[in-house]
Amino acid sequence: MADWVTLAGYAYGCAVGWVWGGLLSRGRIRRHGRLWVFRGLPNWAFPRGGVCVGHCFLTGDGPIDERLLRHESVHERQWRRYGFLMPVLYRLAGRDPLRNRFEIEAGLEDGNYLPRGS
Repeated sequence: MADWVTLAGYAYGCAVGWVWGGLLSRGRIRRHGRLWVFRGLPNWAFPRGGVCVGHCFLTGDGPIDERLLRHESVHERQWRRYGFLMPVLYRLAGRDPLRNRFEIEAGLEDGNYLPRGS
């Protein structure tokens, strides 16, 4: 795939994340490295504990620590690598985080899918 197609997909994901987060966020928007964190979204607006779309981490009011930010930063890099394909590939990898290659790569403990130190 051409690099410009991947970059366009990443930019599109970032735009969707900004619109979705900007419209629904009731909390502060903060930057952590390349990742923008949108807090206070309603629970129906994201799966599980949050979702990374492009460089936007959309989440509710739950606790966020450095390990979770590290996990979501891996998802941001995955978006940069796969662009438009990221949502399709993620869905094909399955909903079980313990078998989903994207969650495994991001770190199951850091993403709170496994107890820390297991």
